[in-house]
Amino acid sequence: MSSGFVPALAARPVADPSPLVLAPAPPKPPRPSVPWLASAVPVVGALGFWAFTGSIFALWFAILGPVIAVAGVVDGARTARRARREANEEAAIARARVGVEVEDRHAAERSALRSRHPDVAGYLAHPEQIWRSLPDRMATIVVGAGSVPSGVRLSGGGDDDATLTRRARSVANAPVVLPASTGIAVVGPALAAESVVRALALQLALARAPGELTVTGPDAPWVRSLPHATATAPFVVGVGRAGDAFSDADLVLVSAAPGEALPPRCDTVLFLVDAESARVEARGEVHRVVVEALSALQADVIARELTSRARSLEPTVPDTPPVTLASLGLARREGAPKGLPVPVGVTGTRIAELDIVADGPHAVVTGMTGAGKSELLVTWVVALCTAYDTSAVSLLLADFKGGTAFDALAHLPHVTGVITDLDSAAARRAIESLRAELRHREAELARSGARDIAEVDLPRLVIVVDEFAVLRETHPELEALFTDIAARGRALGMHLVIGTQRASGALRDGLLANCPLRLSLRVSEAHDSRTVVGTDEAATLPGGAGGRGLAIVRRAGDARTSRVRMALSDHADIAAVAGIGGERARRPWLPVLPSSIALTDLRVAEPGVVALGLVDEPDRQRQGPYVVEDRALLVVGGARSGKTTTLRMLAAQVPEASRLWIGPDPESAWDALAAGVPPVPGTAVIVDDLDALAGRLPGEYGRIAAEELERWIRGAGDLGLRVFSSAQRLTGPAGRLADLFPRRLVLGTASRSDHLAVGGDGADFMPDLPPGRGTIDRRSVQVATTSDPWAGEAGAASAPLWEPHAGVSGYVVRHCPPGVVERWERTGVRIREVDGPGDVSEPEPEGRVVIIGDPEQWMGHPRLLARVRNMHTLIVDVSCAGDYRLLTGDRDLPPFAEAGRGRAWECRAGRRARRVAIAGVRGG
Repeated sequence: MSSGFVPALAARPVADPSPLVLAPAPPKPPRPSVPWLASAVPVVGALGFWAFTGSIFALWFAILGPVIAVAGVVDGARTARRARREANEEAAIARARVGVEVEDRHAAERSALRSRHPDVAGYLAHPEQIWRSLPDRMATIVVGAGSVPSGVRLSGGGDDDATLTRRARSVANAPVVLPASTGIAVVGPALAAESVVRALALQLALARAPGELTVTGPDAPWVRSLPHATATAPFVVGVGRAGDAFSDADLVLVSAAPGEALPPRCDTVLFLVDAESARVEARGEVHRVVVEALSALQADVIARELTSRARSLEPTVPDTPPVTLASLGLARREGAPKGLPVPVGVTGTRIAELDIVADGPHAVVTGMTGAGKSELLVTWVVALCTAYDTSAVSLLLADFKGGTAFDALAHLPHVTGVITDLDSAAARRAIESLRAELRHREAELARSGARDIAEVDLPRLVIVVDEFAVLRETHPELEALFTDIAARGRALGMHLVIGTQRASGALRDGLLANCPLRLSLRVSEAHDSRTVVGTDEAATLPGGAGGRGLAIVRRAGDARTSRVRMALSDHADIAAVAGIGGERARRPWLPVLPSSIALTDLRVAEPGVVALGLVDEPDRQRQGPYVVEDRALLVVGGARSGKTTTLRMLAAQVPEASRLWIGPDPESAWDALAAGVPPVPGTAVIVDDLDALAGRLPGEYGRIAAEELERWIRGAGDLGLRVFSSAQRLTGPAGRLADLFPRRLVLGTASRSDHLAVGGDGADFMPDLPPGRGTIDRRSVQVATTSDPWAGEAGAASAPLWEPHAGVSGYVVRHCPPGVVERWERTGVRIREVDGPGDVSEPEPEGRVVIIGDPEQWMGHPRLLARVRNMHTLIVDVSCAGDYRLLTGDRDLPPFAEAGRGRAWECRAGRRARRVAIAGVRGG
């Protein structure tokens, strides 16, 4: 066996073995140089000016040279200091991030070490670790908590990172593990040293079962209470004082006073510094640790618990051998039953039956892990499904302990649903669905004038919950619902079977009081047994495989409990129930919406009706198509949430001739909105990216477009229009227009704040929604999809190519596009500049002249501008949009033209300006 401290981390790699890289130290900025050339220029200039003018005052400018030199050096030094400061700040931030990562990895290493090498406190916090047969625990012992080598590795960095590098090399407050080889001596005051020895001895007793370890020592109560004291094992631990004899011990744990001679076999010595810390010396190595100590009373309590545990694990012969559900002679029961009695096991030589109606109306089933609680619930469910038709009973199953106990039952016709997990939205669906079931049953009773479900043709609903404590912890709002069902369930035919490991703390008195049928398998505490069945019997049931499935049963009318061996069901029993067939039970709990649904599957055949998707209405226990009845619908959501796909699906349901698509192209959007005449009645106006459109049409264009669109939305009913629009952010004009839509579909967003910003309710926010999933009117909806190949979205607006025609044309442009002039000249066009010589306003017959100039040049020749504007053609490039009205004298806005696409406006007297494209320009 190796000596010295055990580098536990070396045997178990860290969760993330990749090294952490530190940023290199920032380089020192170079010293600023003297700007000799810049300082010499003023001197030379001053001398030249003095030589030219003869003025002595010109020499004063020579002073600027030294001033510039000094200023340049000072400015360079200031810039260098700022750069050095910023580099140091960035390095400090990077160092801090690495430091946080180091702490996180150390925390993971510390947790892994404590789990792998627990001390007494660790075993008591995690009882499942007691007597686990792990090789490293059999050969080691934890002497305290201190610093141990870490698997974290740092690379790079500079001198400032030395402290972080040293800190990363070791994990603080981690178990210090030594080989459990020959002996350990604890040196210090008698009471303190003996407390530490007790902790070390009990740590070994918690790690090894009585058959693997024998403890010998003084005649103390805690030693006598240990099951290891009487057990015969191959490894013997001797506990005592330094002067005691331990001839038969393989490992000795002794206490000694300071200066007292120690047994030579003690190769490890703990020198107590105070009541909590010690200096450990082991074969030449020294370490400082925080020790663990136990009083004699604490040691005695732990020893007694170990004895109780050892007895519970002893092989026992059960009262009756295991039985199968098939051996109970379970048969189909015809007719309308008054109750739901089914055989579930045997008690002595009799078959034991449970009736959730007569013995209930609700039941509680408790039992610790491994006692057979899930098997009991499955057997009960299979028995009910075998004995009764779906017209008599249906079941809703919920498993919240993360298992798959009910998965095999999901296909049975009686089972209306199997719930294994709930998020916040699913919990809300659960509340709404079950409350809707309460209202449905109340309405059925009221319609029939009955007071009890036995008087109406309605199946009983049994709700089985495995591990109710987890449900109550994760979704406390459901507890009020179950309490309500427990209070009203008898008359309405709704019954609860609640499974939990322990009733104390998991079930409130109001709920427990309405569950008179009690079943308790083995529990660890007598108090839990008394809470459920009124006696300590469940705490005394045998453990191990022999006691699995043994339960103490007590009904409301029982004078005393009965001990029942619960039957076990298998796949053959479940298959037999599935083979019986029959009509599937009505589902009070509908499945979640699918992540995708085709438009054809909605089955909406009414002409002129526009369907949105499949809507979930758990409060009405139904899912069906959502039809857009309003004249306007706004679709909002984040990127890739399905906004455009939704608009395309809506447009696909409208005749092609009645679609007007206003897309992201601002020119085509302006052409559609600025005509001043709304579309013909019956048109479906589709506006894609409303917020982007408002941003792409600047200034007055955006205002006019928003006003026209607002008029269409407000008067959609009178104008006979349907307006479908999408948006990602409701800011500016888009926010004002959004308030005009009577309906709003909120699709998925990146965060809750974004969800609230687009008008969603905070309670409806769900992260990671599939595309097309959203809420409308506080109801969840999955937007339908269509394979319609329509591609009617408006593309880029057309602009006719402009070529010079006979006569004079004026071209206002700041920078003439390359290649345009050459093209025109090759076709015989004469190019003249506004400031050029001669009068070109009267060309030769059949001649073509283009006069080119920027806005300032044209406005510098007002007579020429007026003549061209009134008698000829004036072309204003879009780059001169700011001067358009001054150049043309036209108060009306020209058609919107987007910059960068080779656009211009053609203006002729008596005609409205039109958008044209200039040849040779990309995008024209």
